[in-house]
Amino acid sequence: MNDEKYQAAKSRVKELKDFYRNLLTYAGVNILLIIINLVTSPGSLWFYWVTIFWGIGIVLHGSKVFLIKDKFFGKEWEEKKIKEMMKKENNSK
Repeated sequence: MNDEKYQAAKSRVKELKDFYRNLLTYAGVNILLIIINLVTSPGSLWFYWVTIFWGIGIVLHGSKVFLIKDKFFGKEWEEKKIKEMMKKENNSK
């Protein structure tokens, strides 16, 4: 039981770490792109395309880590699906 809790906590920490690493990379790269854009071609702004589309990815990643997983694919959902599949299997025999 403790090993199972430890593995779940370890998995959660990895998800959080990956999200924060992604967020920091996003911030760093976009700051660099803004500087490059403003130095090389200040009359033509293009950096915001990367910022927008990568930002959408960050929002989706964050929602998966902080919102969707717990509500839709959490432990309760897993248990419910396991019971449903076991019931189907028993009914088909």
